[in-house]
Amino acid sequence: MRIQRVLLPLLGEALIGIASAAIHDLNDAVAAAPIVPGAYIVELHDHQDADSFYGDLAAANVEAERRLDLSYSLFKGYSFRLKNVSNDDADVAAQKISEMPKVRKVWPVRMRSLPKDEVVWVGDGAAASLALKRRQESAEDTFSPHVLTQVDKLREEGFTGTGVRIGIIDTGIDYKHPALGNGCFGPGCLFSYGSDLVGDDYNGLNLPAPDPDPYDNCEGHGTHVAGIIAAQVNELGFLGAAPDATMGMYRVFSCVGGSSDDILIAAFNQAYEDGSDIITASVGGPSGWTEDPWAVVVQRIVEAGVPCTVSAGNEGSNGLFFASTAANGKGVAAVASIDNTEIPNLLISASFSVDNSSEEVFGWELGNPAYTNVSLPLWAVSNNTEAEDDACDSLPEDTPDLSGYIVLMRQTSNCAFYQQAQNVADKGAKNIMFYSNSPTTAQVYVAYVPEILGAGMVTATQGTEWISLLNEGKPVVLHVTDEDHTSKLVESSPDTQYGGLVSAFTTWGPTWEVDVKPQFAAPGGNILSTYPLDLGGYAVLSGTSMACPLTAAIYALISQVRGTLDPSILERVVSSTASPKVWAEDASGRLAPVPQQGGGLVQAFDAAYMTTILSVASISFNDTANFIPSANFSIQNLGPDDVTYELGHVAAITMYTFEKGEIYPAYYPNPTADASATLEFSDSKVTVPAGGSVDVTVMPTPPSGLDETLLPVYSGYITINGTNGDSLSIPYLGVAGSMYSAPKMLDPDWTFLGNSSNPLNPAPENITFVVPFPANPTDIPSTRTGSPVAVIQLNVGTRLLRCDVVPLDNSGNVTTTEVLGVQTVGSVPNYPIEYSPRTYYISWFNGMPDNGVAVPEGRYQFLVRVLRIFGDPEKEGDYESLAMAPFNIVYS
Repeated sequence: MRIQRVLLPLLGEALIGIASAAIHDLNDAVAAAPIVPGAYIVELHDHQDADSFYGDLAAANVEAERRLDLSYSLFKGYSFRLKNVSNDDADVAAQKISEMPKVRKVWPVRMRSLPKDEVVWVGDGAAASLALKRRQESAEDTFSPHVLTQVDKLREEGFTGTGVRIGIIDTGIDYKHPALGNGCFGPGCLFSYGSDLVGDDYNGLNLPAPDPDPYDNCEGHGTHVAGIIAAQVNELGFLGAAPDATMGMYRVFSCVGGSSDDILIAAFNQAYEDGSDIITASVGGPSGWTEDPWAVVVQRIVEAGVPCTVSAGNEGSNGLFFASTAANGKGVAAVASIDNTEIPNLLISASFSVDNSSEEVFGWELGNPAYTNVSLPLWAVSNNTEAEDDACDSLPEDTPDLSGYIVLMRQTSNCAFYQQAQNVADKGAKNIMFYSNSPTTAQVYVAYVPEILGAGMVTATQGTEWISLLNEGKPVVLHVTDEDHTSKLVESSPDTQYGGLVSAFTTWGPTWEVDVKPQFAAPGGNILSTYPLDLGGYAVLSGTSMACPLTAAIYALISQVRGTLDPSILERVVSSTASPKVWAEDASGRLAPVPQQGGGLVQAFDAAYMTTILSVASISFNDTANFIPSANFSIQNLGPDDVTYELGHVAAITMYTFEKGEIYPAYYPNPTADASATLEFSDSKVTVPAGGSVDVTVMPTPPSGLDETLLPVYSGYITINGTNGDSLSIPYLGVAGSMYSAPKMLDPDWTFLGNSSNPLNPAPENITFVVPFPANPTDIPSTRTGSPVAVIQLNVGTRLLRCDVVPLDNSGNVTTTEVLGVQTVGSVPNYPIEYSPRTYYISWFNGMPDNGVAVPEGRYQFLVRVLRIFGDPEKEGDYESLAMAPFNIVYS
């Protein structure tokens, strides 16, 4: 068998970034995960002696440096790095290893990057919030992510995760944080188990330096994730969703960033063998294929009875079919993100008084120039809190002298800060305070208006309160202290625009084989949580990384109520009770597509107490070529009375994968269509006796009148409403077109012969490359003409990508092998590539193909072949092909 190997493009990561931006002007391009050169993961067949594997390598004259022992109950193998071989020789050696009798599969070791979450702000461990403190003191959980997901209702009933072991795979934990252990790690502590698999200096390429302590004070991501699940009482007044769970942490990223598949495989297996009841990881990378080794391992853990939640990813701008690994694994709960309904702001503390009453605290954003100590009455430019032109024009003649006031103005997009400041300065103003026109505050820069001595901004909520008081004739006096002599506080403002809707950054499914991804969504946008003390103590981050641990905590709470940790049951009850959300980009109120939000926003209380259990969590009707004309599911009634259920259907927005006239998938927001599927049921109403179940058949008719060449993805929700008040839904999706016939898998404009001296410009036909005889194929020739380069842009993912070297004008002195009907001298090193996402490759060739035998001087051509989705790798006709320009090889 052929090993799987995805190459690190050999011209360097800096060049890769340029290539991506140039190819499609991608501002946030995501390249294929690079590999650790010469490093592999090998899985052995069952009942094989793992300890003798390295002996077999030595007997085969293969020198290897050990990386990790991956001998676990669900995975038996090793990772290693071949020694004293070139990159191409390593490919040949790995092929030989894959043919050893003990070996089940060989994969390259791929590197994984830190999640690309947005750090909204990093706080001060001394910051406090009176509003949040009041929440905590009231014993009522009003923390907005908990209210959105009904965690607050389960907390009211006393469910806090007691007895559930949750293992986190992340960057480590600052257990010295007062809210996360206060210096305690190990048995009896909040974080009682886990380990550091990498050390402080692991970058994905070098050898890890593991130790038993997962402490992290340098990165912070894992500490933020941990607080979402388990934060204890703290000065900001919030708690984790399952604060009494028993926590574990497995550190897989170091202070310098970068992890790898073998580390992640080890972490998941260790978490499983350490007895974790739930495993969660906010890590991933673009894939769309369930066969990635990491996804395979997580799938096995789920099949062994341990639910795993994995973040769906933050590459939403890339549109449909961009599912991440290991979230795309079968049975793995891929979690999308919903924007928080409140946006926490970290502000400077000050106070105000009304009618000479006692002072109340408020927060303000630093301006330029910054305030000194000021205590002045407030004067508002306008009494209208919706004004869009506060002080955009000169103030009226009867405006009083403003030198003895702090002037309050609304932020506006109709004119600049400095213009507003200048107009009030013309009336004597020395100090100004803006109030925001959005849920967040911003820094105010008016230093170039010399009359202004101090400036700042407060939240829209605070500004509205002051305007209301002034309109009532009540004098308001602000008491502001310079920021060096006061504290910080956190105040939240409502997000009335996107709060409660699917986050624009959340990665879209489905998989390339039309599996439903993601499964459901949780709040991930603008989430307040803990952060390492050395980095500020608290932070607000945005990403599916934040939604994923909240879902893991919700699993723990539900398991307490239902008395089960069965992954299938938890997925089904959470999916069926989730609340589908409308599409944020559409004013008509249509539901967001299933490949963006799955079942919708999780509803913990409903899932915990639901007495109607569905046999499926979601349904894929696949594409037109593999269309599933009917699907079956059962409705089980666990309640004490007979229940009659009415079945129905609500369509979501149908969305095109491609823009008309384009061959590269559309960026978000994708073009939409008005058509939707229709569904018929074997019965529109069914009565299920107490303790019984009834089977239902659903028969879909895909939407008609669509341009199937653009791969429209239709989706929606089967609704099941019972006379007992239960209301459930099953998300479904399908493709009204053929995945096999996806237009132009290879981008003809960006799949060409290049020159290593300038690879992003196509080389002319029949160019002659004068290169040294390839004694060391890893050296890029420094001759004037460089060496041939294969530049390949995939518009669609593929199970198998080939780049064969084809001899031209063959005089009979070249040894060839027929591959899919074409005589070749071998592949460009590191090809074929299995299970590639939609990405690009830049691969150079200096005369030595993957078989390690240099080709004779002569004329050649790169032949790129991409296996169509659902195609047969043994059939020549199931590939899309592109032959690059011919070139000549001459050895110097």
